Amino acid sequence: MRILVVDDEEAIRAVLELRLQEWGFDVCLASDGAEARRQVERMAPDVVISDVVLPDTSGLDLLAVLQKGDARRPVLLITAHGTVELAVEAMKGGAREFLTKPLDISKLRATLDAFRGDVENRRQSRRLASELDEANNRFGPFVGNSKLMREAYRMITDVASTQAPVLITGESGTGKEIAARTIHDRSRRSEGPFVAINAAALPRELMESEIFGHEKGSFTGATGVRQGCFELSDGGTLFLDEIAEMPIELQPKLLRVLEDSRVRRLGGTREYQFDVRLLAATNQEPRIAIEEGRLREDLYYRLNVFTLTLPPLRDRSGDLGLLAQHFVSLFNEKHGMAVEGMGESVRRLLEDYPWPGNVRELRNVMERSVVLAKEGPIENRHLPPYIQHPDPAVGAHISLPIGTTMAEAEKKLILQTLEQVGNNKAEAARRLGLDVKTIRNKLKAYGIF
Repeated sequence: MRILVVDDEEAIRAVLELRLQEWGFDVCLASDGAEARRQVERMAPDVVISDVVLPDTSGLDLLAVLQKGDARRPVLLITAHGTVELAVEAMKGGAREFLTKPLDISKLRATLDAFRGDVENRRQSRRLASELDEANNRFGPFVGNSKLMREAYRMITDVASTQAPVLITGESGTGKEIAARTIHDRSRRSEGPFVAINAAALPRELMESEIFGHEKGSFTGATGVRQGCFELSDGGTLFLDEIAEMPIELQPKLLRVLEDSRVRRLGGTREYQFDVRLLAATNQEPRIAIEEGRLREDLYYRLNVFTLTLPPLRDRSGDLGLLAQHFVSLFNEKHGMAVEGMGESVRRLLEDYPWPGNVRELRNVMERSVVLAKEGPIENRHLPPYIQHPDPAVGAHISLPIGTTMAEAEKKLILQTLEQVGNNKAEAARRLGLDVKTIRNKLKAYGIF
């Protein structure tokens, strides 16, 4: 830790230099305000210890200059003429601490030790920010340089140059739509439209119209002509998200449209030719969806020319810190905050948490933390309670009395699993081997929304 000592008394400077070097600090000296400014420019000290009374300025005026240059640099003011009023003025001006002469060496040591954590946090934040600026830690909108992500980047690069369909798999929140957009942006179709449809978000009765389009009067409420997503994405890329959630009765029609590259709107007689590159995604294991009768096997083979699997955040070794810093910078700019990274205890909590919602959940947590922290480092108290106080009940079990009905047992299992994962429906579905829609339907039946 580099410390600048500013004092017009040579004896004080010499004593402090000797003591600070004994404690392992790198020390530079200045005898007045002008020299202090030059040393700050040259050495960029982590901490400044300054006398309040200087030949050419006051410590309080120098403090104001230092705060403009780096508002987070800790400044410790010392004086032989300490008063309560002066101390209050110094703290209002941004001084981190105020000590009187003769200096209590134990207090000085304790104060500097307390500064170490802040300085290390700032260095870590600057290091991560520097790494984020390096091209090898970014790939389009993705952030991360873990082995699994590098493999995903290579696959995206390879498939982007083709026209073949791609099936993107991965847990909820891993960035499947971002991957689809990146493939589109790096393809020969990048100047064409990119249309995304989420099969799990569309009402069942509207899905056919959204995908294939409709003619006026084809059903109640069809007051005009509507192009479907194949026509809208002509010359570009169509992304069908959560393909396993598409009603099974629509899947043969989708397969025929893909085979013929022609689509007929609902209520229409004319077929429209289209030129579309199809990308599909699912957060479920496709083979399980096929076995359960939710995904047609022939449609799966049509979509699965290439498979791109995005890893969960918990398996992306080394990426969490980069992502967290990326989101700190993003939300500082969005909300006008001045947050600088996070403390070591916060890093440990983030690394120990399993992130069932993956990068999407991390993004939400970091936005919340930046807004609460406002400035300085993110602390434990800025994190959500379920991350601050993780549930230690790993492998928890439930007890059921003899005679419990299957329906009651199922309800208890679902509700307790949801409680254990912080009400994250995607993670609960993954642990129970169900899809998210089933979880939502069960909660609705229980009267829980």
